[in-house]
Amino acid sequence: MNRVAVLNVVALSPNLIGEHTPAIAALAERSGGVRTMTTTTPAVTTTVQTSMLTGATVSEHGIVANGWYDRTEGQVKFWKQSNRLVEAEPVWKTARQRDPGFTCANICWWYAMNSDVDVYVTPRPIYRANGRKVPDCLTRPGELRDQLQAKHGTFPLFKFWGPGASIESTRWIVDAALDVEEASKPTLELVYLPHLDYGLQKLGPDHPEIPRHLREVDAEVARLLERFDREGVKVILVSEYGIEPVRRGVALNRMLRQEGLLALREELGREMLVPDECRAFALADHQIAHVYVQQDQDTNRVRRLIEAVDGVQEVLGREQIEAAGLRHARSGDLIAISDADSWFTYDWWLHPDRAPDYARTVDIHNKPGYDPRELFMGSKLRAAWKLLLMKAGIRTTLDVIPLDDTLVKGSHGRENPASGFEAVLITEARPREHGPVPCTSVRDLILSAVFD
Repeated sequence: MNRVAVLNVVALSPNLIGEHTPAIAALAERSGGVRTMTTTTPAVTTTVQTSMLTGATVSEHGIVANGWYDRTEGQVKFWKQSNRLVEAEPVWKTARQRDPGFTCANICWWYAMNSDVDVYVTPRPIYRANGRKVPDCLTRPGELRDQLQAKHGTFPLFKFWGPGASIESTRWIVDAALDVEEASKPTLELVYLPHLDYGLQKLGPDHPEIPRHLREVDAEVARLLERFDREGVKVILVSEYGIEPVRRGVALNRMLRQEGLLALREELGREMLVPDECRAFALADHQIAHVYVQQDQDTNRVRRLIEAVDGVQEVLGREQIEAAGLRHARSGDLIAISDADSWFTYDWWLHPDRAPDYARTVDIHNKPGYDPRELFMGSKLRAAWKLLLMKAGIRTTLDVIPLDDTLVKGSHGRENPASGFEAVLITEARPREHGPVPCTSVRDLILSAVFD
């Protein structure tokens, strides 16, 4: 067996590879160039990662987005971490069947928890009774957590996501990957490098700060390449999607509310969504939205209403969802796709004072939709005061996130982005396809590289 590392440089697209990414460009040159990848719909983190590692369609593996509506519990579930949610066989299990000596390490790719990889590192904060969220991680073996955090500091959770997101989290992940490489020598090492995702969503791909972000992530890739080259490890570099410029958010739930299809409950002066009482509601995830319709007779009406919303490019009905390989119990009854310069918000309130308290916080699990506004901060003075109260053990809400959807300058999720904004694949292996490579082919490319 050959040893292989798969580096996931999130949001890297062909138009970003060049003078500011010398290490990545050099890897591409000696690997035969940069190939573009076609992704799934939606082109979002957990869906694309799962498609790459299983080689399966969305309808086969069941990861329909970064979150979905659980019809049994009547709850929206976002950013769950258990690998048991994945319904298709992962690449490491297939490889072990070929050779029981195969080992796999997962460094911060999604769905590491409850998986049967040999080594993993994944973000896992501690939630205190007083409301504090304490940075931490979860590992296998358990003692690896203490070893990593003693050597490199506590996992920088607030640099991994939120207004403080920066290169520090990617640097910590690379440090962890290098330590795992030294100690475990896994046959396959999966390494997640999220840094570009932050600036591209927050600032947009044309912002003058992006070259600095590119140099920062390229330096971390260079550290990994130097070690893997020395150890004779084959490297496959991928991204999950590219990020296109956007100018506005589109609030489908506000429209559904105005049409009398949304159900809300007032809680302490705030309006809370009641999903199981809605005749229809939209679960927003970047540039796609799963729309759940309670009664079949409402489906055509809801589809027409959404199609008429400015910023919506297309609405997939049951037949199109089936044909696209997206039909699954977790999928919406309709799937809305935005136009190129828009993204979907989960918002339903008509006045900001009525928004739920979590709307102004970094709260990825409670919000019934992905919210890139969590990358922004309103008042830094307010944030400092709130943090001081929390450190003193006083219960308070860190409500510092703005509600302005026009702040967001980059997004993704559409299957067919403009030329130059595609996901990338850099590998010495020769995919069967002559044009763009489906992301589902990555699994076989890994197996081919391992067993050569």
